[in-house]
Amino acid sequence: MGATIEEGKAAAARRTRAVFSSGRSVSSPAVELPAGLALNKRLAMDGLQLLRMLPDRCVTAAFFDPQYRGILDKLRYGNEGIKRGKARCSLSQMTEETIREFIRELDRVLIDNGHLFLWMDKFHLCSGFSHWFCETALMTVDMITWHKGRMGMGYRTRRICEYLVVLQRPPQQAKGVWKAHDIRDVWEERAKAEAGVHPKPVGLQSALIEAVSNPGDLILDPAAGSFSVLKACENTGRNFIGCDLNG
Repeated sequence: MGATIEEGKAAAARRTRAVFSSGRSVSSPAVELPAGLALNKRLAMDGLQLLRMLPDRCVTAAFFDPQYRGILDKLRYGNEGIKRGKARCSLSQMTEETIREFIRELDRVLIDNGHLFLWMDKFHLCSGFSHWFCETALMTVDMITWHKGRMGMGYRTRRICEYLVVLQRPPQQAKGVWKAHDIRDVWEERAKAEAGVHPKPVGLQSALIEAVSNPGDLILDPAAGSFSVLKACENTGRNFIGCDLNG
């Protein structure tokens, strides 16, 4: 005889309890920063320099938004230095080796179970990026599509979305680590534009920070741009460490 509806619901509830939880069983260590670094400030320095100053396994979660050289070199939109492309062209572009060096350092400073939220453009998402992590313990566990509500570039389709790849250090698990279960994998938010800086969604980053950390934990952004992650940390009661070349 088949299971009753009530029995089916009970079995589903047991499976859910086995996989998900609404709390964190992971604690983060107290961090003593070296001289020259300060929490919750807009630091003006190179991101790799900042990363190399941080001790091992001190960061609960990190965001990384590389300034991709590949999209400009390989797609050749022809608008570098013109109108909307002017601010982007003025930024220091990262080679793939530079991106891989950032990711190796991010892997070093993240705690076990820690998360890296990697902003990704469509070009690299389609052409492949897994080789960036071959020297690390990081593994892809999820992805979020950010619907920006504004039109971007594109030879054919015009880009209205960006992508946030979610990576995690081992052990890769959600239970007791990721405590929110209402974050949509397509997130609509219009980020406030700032002159010369590509904005990121503070609301989404705040939700993710709350999902994977506790108040007072250390959150990192070594290529901070508009310092939207700092704003998200202020919103959620977390400590921020991060920098940008221009501060």
